[in-house]
Amino acid sequence: MAEIASPARRAGRPRKAVLTRDLIAHAALRLLDESGAEGFTMVRLAQALRVRPSAIYNHVEGKEDVIASVRELVSDRIDVSAFATEQWDVAMLQWARSYRRAFATHPPTIALLATLPLTGALRTMHMYDTVVAAMVRAGWPEAEVLSAIVAIESFILGSALDAVAPGDMFDPAGAEHEVPAFASAYAARAAALDGAEPADAAFELGLRALIDGLRSRHAALRSRLL
Repeated sequence: MAEIASPARRAGRPRKAVLTRDLIAHAALRLLDESGAEGFTMVRLAQALRVRPSAIYNHVEGKEDVIASVRELVSDRIDVSAFATEQWDVAMLQWARSYRRAFATHPPTIALLATLPLTGALRTMHMYDTVVAAMVRAGWPEAEVLSAIVAIESFILGSALDAVAPGDMFDPAGAEHEVPAFASAYAARAAALDGAEPADAAFELGLRALIDGLRSRHAALRSRLL
């Protein structure tokens, strides 16, 4: 008896997307952007991916593992290339600016990722390794490198939140007579900015002040070794 051939897949029939760790991470980042950390659950992630929750666990160990993948997606956008060609302080400026842009694009991730350990986020660790190695080559003592990086990073994350805050949040309109110094400074800043974003100006001022302070610290440390 002749074997009956199974019917071939009909042309044009859509293929179901293959679930991968990367696909899960991108869906998780979109869910965080839409719902915030409070609205992020594995059940909702499965719904966004149109799969059963059990299918996700074939690729990740759990929620913290998903968050580690999200951290890597955001960290991948942080530019560390200047540390290979520029002095540490010049490279730090470029790194900080790209770091702020990366997190300001996804505000809900700031508080979430800033309070979770790096476990599982190997690409993010490589990013930090590049920065640390460059600073050590420049003469920073290993015992101080991470403290210097965290000091800058804390400022960056606060500035990333400020970047998505209303530009007029400090406007003292209606209370100018009660707070004349504050109102005058607000008006002077607006005139000096000439349409530029207040958050961007504050970030640049603060960043350069921090880098200037670290330069002074670096010079003092180096002079002790001479």
